Amino acid sequence: KEVKLDTKDDLKSVNEIAEIKSCNSTLFFESRKRQDLYMWASKTPHGPSAKFLVSNVHTMDELRMTGNCMLGSRPLLSFDTVFSSQPHLKLLKAMFIDIFGTPRGHPKSKPFIDRVMSFGMLDGRIWVRNYQIMDAVDGDKKAEKVAAHAGKELTNLVEIGPRFVLTPIRIFNGSFGGPTLYANPKYTSPNATRQAAKTQYGEKYSKRRQANDFRKEKEEINVVPLSDLHDTFS
Repeated sequence: KEVKLDTKDDLKSVNEIAEIKSCNSTLFFESRKRQDLYMWASKTPHGPSAKFLVSNVHTMDELRMTGNCMLGSRPLLSFDTVFSSQPHLKLLKAMFIDIFGTPRGHPKSKPFIDRVMSFGMLDGRIWVRNYQIMDAVDGDKKAEKVAAHAGKELTNLVEIGPRFVLTPIRIFNGSFGGPTLYANPKYTSPNATRQAAKTQYGEKYSKRRQANDFRKEKEEINVVPLSDLHDTFS
């Protein structure tokens, strides 16, 4: 889809929009070449901010999960233990809490919690999932006692969606720019990945051409001469 903000490099205007709307936490999705999606998470207007590559996006309509939640419900935020081990992950955890969490006493907050947002860390990427908290006994005291006596869990999680994966690229000191606080050394841009795939495909084609040329040369060298009796029965 087309981007809603007509800007190429300078995203400082997002700070002005956030200030007009009295927002101090901002999520900005940036589409490039109609195939690459980037997400900015920023504490406006002074920062810090982080840029991610969004991949493996599956929408709620696509997944058709059985989980559901009430409109405007507050989520519990669950983070992997890795987020407490490294400085840049601690910073990202604090930013996600401010962005996805609900401030205490907010006038538009709801008095119920029925879902969990999970942030897991694997292969240097952040895996985001959204689950419904489902009560297995649904307020039935007798069933609750039976489940407790049997040692069963009284609640379980059912995925709602959407699900996506975030690859950290850079963390900046300012909002949508500024000095770099962290740069992911293992990050490879989508353009470089596509170029490597094309190069690999080109190498396969080149090897196949060389094999065909070698076969033709071999056939020309190993020509069987005609004998004197080749036209005896013609």
